[in-house]
Amino acid sequence: MNTTEFLQEIITELSQSANQIDGQEAEDLVNKISEANKVFVAGAGRSGFMAKSFAMRMMHMGLDAYAIGETVTPGFDQDDILLIATGSGETKSLVTIAEKAKKIGGTIVAVTLSPTSTIGNLADFTVTLPGAPKDHTGTDAHTIQPMGSLFEQTSLLFYDAVILRFMEKKGLDTNNMYGKHANLE
Repeated sequence: MNTTEFLQEIITELSQSANQIDGQEAEDLVNKISEANKVFVAGAGRSGFMAKSFAMRMMHMGLDAYAIGETVTPGFDQDDILLIATGSGETKSLVTIAEKAKKIGGTIVAVTLSPTSTIGNLADFTVTLPGAPKDHTGTDAHTIQPMGSLFEQTSLLFYDAVILRFMEKKGLDTNNMYGKHANLE
């Protein structure tokens, strides 16, 4: 296959993934974030990059959204929500973060392939996204892509769809959000 054929196959896989996402889980996430005082995201590797992009878009909408581990991230409180992006749900550093958040008492949501994982079990609720684990074992997901690419790509598109739902509920458009975009670049 050539590059454009690979691209078409990836798009087909993403289309199939989108059809497997539970709409109620997505709507619950929108509602929980709407009720929160501050929104925090955490993730490792590429899943973490996707979560950070979600935090950035939430900031563009005027929400107090932060990425765990940044020097300007405030403290997590009981009225806050923590979204943990993790395919496996077993990443040690993320388990530790989930355990600390659980002790504080805020809401924890796991966006994961593995709702019965350690992080899935610590979470108040999960959003299960389709995809294949990094080693492609123990799943029916078929993908030509390496490692966790399908999960990571699906999560980015899912987060963008959540943003569109927020925009719809808040009556926002791109022009409203652009006022929060970085302007010292």
